[in-house]
Amino acid sequence: MDKALQYIKKQWIIIAGAALGALGGYLYWYFIGCNSGTCPITSSPLNSTLYGILLGGLIGSMFKRDKKRDENNNQSRES
Repeated sequence: MDKALQYIKKQWIIIAGAALGALGGYLYWYFIGCNSGTCPITSSPLNSTLYGILLGGLIGSMFKRDKKRDENNNQSRES
């Protein structure tokens, strides 16, 4: 259980982005969607939600700090 909480604390920004993406994907399907059923992403709520999770997680990962990069930047400034 501790490992799971530790992982969630480490990856919270990606998880939050995925959750927001899921909500956004579902709302996009609900309000805009595709009436004819020929649209591959927006034809079903599952596809739209999964696509939203993927995009939300990717966008959330852009804002995650890299500790190794921060440590390297601090070391180069000190020398």
